[in-house]
Amino acid sequence: MTDNREVFKDLVRRNTEQVQGGGDFTVFDELFADGFTDHTPQPGITPDKEGVRALYTGLRTAFPDLHAEIHWQTVDDDKVTTFKTYRGTHHGEFLGIAPTGRPISFDTVDVFRVHNGQLTDHWGVANLLGVLIQLDSLPGQTTL
Repeated sequence: MTDNREVFKDLVRRNTEQVQGGGDFTVFDELFADGFTDHTPQPGITPDKEGVRALYTGLRTAFPDLHAEIHWQTVDDDKVTTFKTYRGTHHGEFLGIAPTGRPISFDTVDVFRVHNGQLTDHWGVANLLGVLIQLDSLPGQTTL
């Protein structure tokens, strides 16, 4: 039996680097299964492949230089867990916040399920509160 751990990690890495970081939606269509399910969708985003496409497009519009540093990845059966830090500059509307030109960074932990060479499921946690603080957009915020 072939060990697929590195193949699975590479699929997730390609999503992070080529799609999220590079805006290559041809690769997106290759990586994401048509029946994809996001088990932790962002508010207002559908939990399917088209919802993820909308999320990624919105992030790339808000932060055109968005890129991630992958700190580590691990594989358990058919699931790849990745801890990474995203960085970018706020040049488009994000969560209703007009562009500020400010740099942002936030940590994320993602889990993707891989089946038949494609991403089929996602669970994740992102520190979006940290982004709001960096954009100085919390109501009544003075300092932390």
